[in-house]
Amino acid sequence: AAASVAAAMEAEGPGERWAPVGAVSAAAAEEEEEEEEEEEEEEEAGESVRLLRAERRRLQAALLALGSHFAQVQFRLRQVARAAPGEQRRLLRELEEFAFRGCAGPAPSEREKQEQIEVRKEKQRELILQLKTQLDDLETFAYQEGSYDSLPQSVVMERQRMIINELINKLDMDLSEDVAMLSPEELRQRVDAAIAQIVNPARVKEQLVEQLKTQIRDLEMFISFIQDEVGGSGKAEDGHCERAGKKDVSGSYRPNSQPSGNRVSPEDTRKMRETGLQLMRRVLAVLQIFAVSQFGCAAGQVPRSLWQKDQASRDYTPLIRKLELAVERVRQLAVRHQWEEHAPGSPELQDVPSGGRDELTLAVRKELTIALRDLMAHGLCASSQGMSLVLAPIACLIPAFTSTPQAMHPWELFVKYYNAKNGQAFVESPAHKLSQSFALPVTGGAAVTPKQSLLTAIHTVLAEHNPFKRSADSELKALVCLALNEQRLVSWVNLICKSGALVQSHYQPWSYMANTGFEGALNLLSRLSNLKFHLPVDLAVRQLKNIKDAF
Repeated sequence: AAASVAAAMEAEGPGERWAPVGAVSAAAAEEEEEEEEEEEEEEEAGESVRLLRAERRRLQAALLALGSHFAQVQFRLRQVARAAPGEQRRLLRELEEFAFRGCAGPAPSEREKQEQIEVRKEKQRELILQLKTQLDDLETFAYQEGSYDSLPQSVVMERQRMIINELINKLDMDLSEDVAMLSPEELRQRVDAAIAQIVNPARVKEQLVEQLKTQIRDLEMFISFIQDEVGGSGKAEDGHCERAGKKDVSGSYRPNSQPSGNRVSPEDTRKMRETGLQLMRRVLAVLQIFAVSQFGCAAGQVPRSLWQKDQASRDYTPLIRKLELAVERVRQLAVRHQWEEHAPGSPELQDVPSGGRDELTLAVRKELTIALRDLMAHGLCASSQGMSLVLAPIACLIPAFTSTPQAMHPWELFVKYYNAKNGQAFVESPAHKLSQSFALPVTGGAAVTPKQSLLTAIHTVLAEHNPFKRSADSELKALVCLALNEQRLVSWVNLICKSGALVQSHYQPWSYMANTGFEGALNLLSRLSNLKFHLPVDLAVRQLKNIKDAF
């Protein structure tokens, strides 16, 4: 075997021997490196050629501009030589200006212009970013040193951005488009639509729940009424059966022991009840038509014959005089306080002392409010609370509802207006809460209407006084003080006067409100519209709140 291998190697010859494996890989690597170097040299050569060609074009353009400039100089020199002596001075001056002006360079191409514009924009962006960074660093340094009170603008914008992102996520708003492309009106419409998607279903559910509660309450009253009627008839039949019994030896009656042949089955009793219900529904409908056509009364109205007939109580002249005196006294005290505050050399006076015992506050709470309360209470009456939809059609014919109407406090009239206008839903709406929390104008920049301000004021008074069980007088005094502070007393009272449903349901026909529309009183109250007040609103609950806070 060894001899055969040696013979084969001798047959191949010395020139046919293979190279080692490592030597082959090294040679291949060297060849690849040489190829890469050649490619790089070719690329560099191509780049050099391109640069040389561009430089050649620029030189050619410069040479052409220089030749043109030289030709124009020669032409102007020839003009100077051939001109008259008077024109030579002017032509020489023009030639001097032209010669020192220099050669006009070649016009840049569109691509070069665009590149120059992009370079200029990039430099401007870098400069703006650098200035913003320096400004943020300066504000942060000043805030840390204590010489700058508010937070740095970058921190404020970051927090605002976080709040806006949370609101967008909560309201499920679609802001896929660029916000900068939308107008303020379009943004406001999108926000209103997003809020309406949350508020409107809840409001509709509340109204539906209230309607269902009312219907269920009326149905319960009707069922109890029917049960009372059926129970009374059953008792009467039992008594009749007892009387029909036989008399024993002692003279007392005893029921008949023999079974009755005409006993009513439960099925017949159910049918009789259903028939009775149908008959009663028809009777109620007929009575309602009869009452409306003959007596002119319906649900929610008090018959005109039920009002008080005392002629002495109908005279409202003393009440008008009382209100006029109270308005005049409050006006004089307010003018005197303002004059003392703005008098030169006088010390600065506090508008309302902590105890609220100054003359102006006492005059408003104990004179003006009481006079306004008495005048608004003239002919004011509370409608029946026990009347439901079942008994409303025959309310004029039922003795229980024909008694003298009970008196009603004017503050309850404001509360009824608040409930009728869905004041709680308005105050607790997300838009209103956002407006109070972030001072954002949700009304499109328009002024707050008297209706909105009145609903907010009533809600404020109720929220502050109801937890402490304050009286209606205290709440009315707080509302009057708040109205004077906001200079809206006339507009708020006017809203109550213009509410037709409240006036027709709660005021007697001979009352001052029904006869005059409260015009004279509004004219008297308008004397206070131009005066500025700073009256305490929580005077009746301030001490109680302090006690609560202490514990």
